[in-house]
Amino acid sequence: MDVETRAVYEARAGDWAERRPPGLTREAAVFSQRCLPGLPVVDLGCGPGTYFPSLARPDRMLVGLDNARAMLDLGRATGPEVAVVQGDLGHLPLRARCLGGAWARASYLHLRRHDLPVALAQLHRALAPGAPVELTLRVGTGEGPLPDDDFPGRFFALWEAQDLAAVVVGAGFDLDSVEVTGRSGDWLTVRARAGRTLPDFVGPDMRVLVCGLNPSVVAADAGFGYAGATNRFWRAAVQSALVAAEHARQPLRTLAGDGVGMTDLVKRATPRASELSGAEYRAGLLRVGRMVAWLRPGVVLFVGLAGWRAAVDRDARAGVQPPLAETPVYVMPSTSGLNAATSLDELAGHMRAAIALAQPPSRRTGSL
Repeated sequence: MDVETRAVYEARAGDWAERRPPGLTREAAVFSQRCLPGLPVVDLGCGPGTYFPSLARPDRMLVGLDNARAMLDLGRATGPEVAVVQGDLGHLPLRARCLGGAWARASYLHLRRHDLPVALAQLHRALAPGAPVELTLRVGTGEGPLPDDDFPGRFFALWEAQDLAAVVVGAGFDLDSVEVTGRSGDWLTVRARAGRTLPDFVGPDMRVLVCGLNPSVVAADAGFGYAGATNRFWRAAVQSALVAAEHARQPLRTLAGDGVGMTDLVKRATPRASELSGAEYRAGLLRVGRMVAWLRPGVVLFVGLAGWRAAVDRDARAGVQPPLAETPVYVMPSTSGLNAATSLDELAGHMRAAIALAQPPSRRTGSL
């Protein structure tokens, strides 16, 4: 959340609580029943705690998270039994797989559109597999202050249903529905579940977007790609200076510190990539192409030839390929230990060649 929006909520928390009675109490109670048993549930952007009574259950902990201390002070009075936490949706202070569900009423709409993928990736990390989420955001295009806002000074990001669905799926969620809601049809309600997969770790200003074939089950459970004991991706990435040694196996840090994002052609996690179909690869390339057109990385590095061959050119060899959404593309061999024919030095060399292709930020533009 930007500082101006937070300042509005700090200054006008009491006014907000009086003028914004909860309108989705029934929906919150139904959502609460769907959450995984035995695990805490979080109300993200809880404000003064107006949904605490609907979300709370005697058999589990309810956590309220908000960026404005004044809101949390009101929330403590509303639900003294609720554990309230001051935190930012873009930097969630929650450990991995600790949550059985997440409710977020009109909170993620205060994040910039480019920042939503990595924020949802952090939410995915905090949820146990299968845990439900329910998010509400505003319908529309663009971002910035709203001209008719009765609490002026706040920042909003608006979304069309198709675009928002793509970001949610990319963040590793199994999408149940995206519905236009509200009396005037000006809200989007997302219902989804945390999938057993890896989210996209992507954002603006990426110098390289690394695209794998699909997450292995080992990687999905570890929370980062190329997690297998014999996979040489991270060793080659450090050797080639694609990522700093201290950032290896930490995709959030490689994105923030090295400008290296990570995604996969296919989101479905499998024990072996050989279980994927050509149709999955082709559909995945369309998804990745849409992301590339939006976020405009400097270059896309596909790791493993199988996906590119299945989706684009069955005779492709490692090296430079036709652009994707006007962005340079390089395809390198698999870093799996099963690919013993390619040495670690050769893998690092391919990564250096991809880095050399990257366009400077001044030549990139994109929109979603």
